[in-house]
Amino acid sequence: MRPYVILNAAMTLDGKIATRTGNSDISNVKDVERVHMLRKELDGIMVGINTVLLDNPKLTAHKLPVREKFSNKIDNAKINPIRIVVDSNGKTPLDYNVLNSNAKTIIASSKMILKRKEYLLLLKEKADVFISGEDQADLKKLMEYLYDKGVKTLLLEGGSKLNFSMLKEGLVNEVKVCIAPIIVGGNQSKTLVGGEGFDLIENGIHLKLRNNYSLDECLVLEYLVENTNLS
Repeated sequence: MRPYVILNAAMTLDGKIATRTGNSDISNVKDVERVHMLRKELDGIMVGINTVLLDNPKLTAHKLPVREKFSNKIDNAKINPIRIVVDSNGKTPLDYNVLNSNAKTIIASSKMILKRKEYLLLLKEKADVFISGEDQADLKKLMEYLYDKGVKTLLLEGGSKLNFSMLKEGLVNEVKVCIAPIIVGGNQSKTLVGGEGFDLIENGIHLKLRNNYSLDECLVLEYLVENTNLS
């Protein structure tokens, strides 16, 4: 068994999730609130190590709409999802936001992290560490581990390399993208999905449009992934 995974991202009209300098301030206030509502509703949120190193994100639901912040229906102890960082080589700085006490954190690494014994001991004081794979974290085994830990629904927030790896392994159920009316270009700018890519169009990830709506000037598209690995 594995979690139901939703890949969510904001991107420019030309498919960039960050500029060549790493700037990723793309979506508007309403979309940010939409994303934080997703975070509140799901069990876990997962990013790759490059996203952590570049943005130092909190990965919590701290930007909810005002109506939600003051709702008596919210259990504050359950607002923040479990944070998962795919960090195959053990590069997560020990003083970064993702390791603070605001939410539980799981670091998914490969056996490469075992070479950093002192760091690993310190890391285990701040987070649970799941080790699988020789030099890259085994994503399928990670999904099984997360499901056993109670993560039945998971929000995948990139970056582009991790997005591709999850899609390639058939581990993504939905894709939600907020498209901003901006074009930034750049060969070095990060796209929604990176990695090595597929050689043929027919081998790509096939999607079915489920919903679309506007958030002021931005357009949100929601897709179901048709060739998801359900095993």
